[in-house]
Amino acid sequence: MHVFLTGATGWVGATVAAELLAAGHQVSGLARNPGKAQALLNAGGKAVYGTLDDHQLLFDAAAKADAVIHTAFNHDFSRFADNCAQDQRAIEVLGEALLGSERPLLVTSGLARLVQGRLATEDDKPGTGPEYLRRSEQAAQALAEKGVRTASIRLAPTVHGIGDHGFVPNLIALAKKTGVAAWPGNGENRWAAVHRLDAAKVYRLALETGVTQSVYHAVAEEGIPMRDIAFAIGTMLGIPAESRGAEHFGWFAAFAATEMAASSERTRNVLGWQPEQRDLLTDLAEAAYYANS
Repeated sequence: MHVFLTGATGWVGATVAAELLAAGHQVSGLARNPGKAQALLNAGGKAVYGTLDDHQLLFDAAAKADAVIHTAFNHDFSRFADNCAQDQRAIEVLGEALLGSERPLLVTSGLARLVQGRLATEDDKPGTGPEYLRRSEQAAQALAEKGVRTASIRLAPTVHGIGDHGFVPNLIALAKKTGVAAWPGNGENRWAAVHRLDAAKVYRLALETGVTQSVYHAVAEEGIPMRDIAFAIGTMLGIPAESRGAEHFGWFAAFAATEMAASSERTRNVLGWQPEQRDLLTDLAEAAYYANS
């Protein structure tokens, strides 16, 4: 297949591009500039230069592709509302280019605030109230109702691997700054996890099996207690690990305290997907994981 991929130079998207290219697919990836696109070009992909705000470019690139994967999202949380609106509009434009065809669209979403007190499953629906600013899945569902073959891939809150610059490195940076590897409350809230190489396979397998589901879970470990993550960080940094109040975490407090455990049983059964990479705590025992935090 010829796949148009947004976020092709990002943490997840770059790995998806490499996975697709290794499997013999063609990839045209959205990139802001030649410097950002170099790894994609070196791997045999093609670059489409632009941003999520270049709607005509997105439409044209999607219209030329056999399938579209949307992994791009601006994670500047100081502009979260604006970034969510940008994401929703980009999904709408990509879907408009696929109307009237059987060409699929895979949209990336997450597990935050999906359910509490149990494992989230692929059957669970995202919230629809005005407080749910990110509406990736809702945009995908609206396209499905128009006949677009679309699905959402929910990523675990930590998509880990050496070079990670997501939420776990934020915890590491905070621990370095404060001298404490902290967890909120009793530390029993759990985060699902997946290695980024395993996550990339979910995207490829979903495409190659015809996008038969509306939701897939890229989840290798169902739930790791925040306390365990903090202890692992503290051990590597040689600092205490203990509970701290919300003020310790700043803007990250609500996210750090959220329950985001999930099952991927259906996804594994449907795709024949089995995670093969090492788990989060094994990654956190590597000194290299702390280099960029």
